[in-house]
Amino acid sequence: MKRVFSGIQPSGNLTIGNYLGAMKNFVRLQHEADCLFCVVDMHAITVPQEPADLRQNSRNLAALYLAAGIDPSKSTVFIQSHVPAHAELGWLLQCIAYYGELGRMTQFKDKSAAKDVVTAGLFTYPALMAADILLYGTDLVPVGEDQKQHLELTRDIAQRFNNRFGDTFVIPEPYIPKFGGRIMSLENPEKKMSKSDESAGAYIAILDDAAVIRKKISRAVTDSDREVRYDVDAKPAVSNLMTIFGLFTDMTMEQVTEHFRGVGYGPFKKELAEVVVDGLAPVQARYRELIESDEVDKVLRDGAEKAREMSKPIISCTKEKLGFLGE
Repeated sequence: MKRVFSGIQPSGNLTIGNYLGAMKNFVRLQHEADCLFCVVDMHAITVPQEPADLRQNSRNLAALYLAAGIDPSKSTVFIQSHVPAHAELGWLLQCIAYYGELGRMTQFKDKSAAKDVVTAGLFTYPALMAADILLYGTDLVPVGEDQKQHLELTRDIAQRFNNRFGDTFVIPEPYIPKFGGRIMSLENPEKKMSKSDESAGAYIAILDDAAVIRKKISRAVTDSDREVRYDVDAKPAVSNLMTIFGLFTDMTMEQVTEHFRGVGYGPFKKELAEVVVDGLAPVQARYRELIESDEVDKVLRDGAEKAREMSKPIISCTKEKLGFLGE
């Protein structure tokens, strides 16, 4: 089976963009591949975090993984910092990566642009992301368009190491869904929906209650036309809402267009709101069960133990090839 690795940062409320663009794909992939799904808490601290919030957000995210349908009997679910080999390989790969290529990462440029203080970790975290992926011989990496550049860097680092020291790392391929991999803001369809958006009306959190979801969708921007038609260039806001509808209902854009033919934006938004409310209800109910139990903690302990064992061959091989003295 192909091996899949992916992770999400535990920073704030996860949105339906995370759910539709990542988690639903995780659930499907676990039946097709050997999957590892990680809570990447070490990536989260590249920007300031309140320790208590980080701790709680990490557990909450693990619970959402399970509530969304990730099955720990089929997938390995764990916290990044519980497997020390991530940090160790991350340092080794920093010494393989080039300063110039790290400086060209658009994510670094975007995230550092408005900051008074920029940490070294924010600059070098693509090397840690490379370690996350390469540590397990990953074949496929589900990534959004915004992370595709980092995966290209991972491939470059892996190939550079292999060329110099001999075959060590699998060269991973991106797994980018053909449709729905990028859900946009409800207020600005030119921006990706983000849990860190300053305006809460720009995103729908997975744990938003029904009243909040209905209100946010009713206020979502559209355009001056009244036709529910999929056209990303001419009607980006409406096309985004149609994408959300299609992903929750497993309908194609052609089917969504036909379903709302002759219907204005008001009825479209009302039905969309109910589809989102109904689609998230079982996830929210399961999350509430999990967060009050010790099931999440057991899954994370078991997942970390399994991941630590899986990481040993690559980290040992890498250190040996670099010339470190064996223990």
